[in-house]
Amino acid sequence: QVQLVESGGGLAQAGGSLRLSCVVSGGTFSRTAMGWFRQAPGKEREFVAVISWSGSSTFYADSVKGRFTIYRDNAKNTVYLRMNSLKPEDTAVYYCGGTTIATMNPDEYDYWGQGTQVTVSS
Repeated sequence: QVQLVESGGGLAQAGGSLRLSCVVSGGTFSRTAMGWFRQAPGKEREFVAVISWSGSSTFYADSVKGRFTIYRDNAKNTVYLRMNSLKPEDTAVYYCGGTTIATMNPDEYDYWGQGTQVTVSS
């Protein structure tokens, strides 16, 4: 019943930018911490960023800190990931997830979107 739908992925050149969106329906978005994860072929799922339900706290993986920004608009039930200065190693399927408490552990997330592909050329 709870659905998360990502969009905004695509092909970018190294140094370029993309903005990912995740729209949540069927649940209480305003009290749900939201995270972004990514998974490249043959690699384990990797934490990217998380934002608290209020938006007052954010945490980033070291690999994206300073380049990516997570933010949310609770009135629109949407969480975003703005990705600047993209690198080829950012290439992956990006997933958004919802959790009762902000965490970097994907096993603690209750809901997931279908993912959106991000490809960065080298």
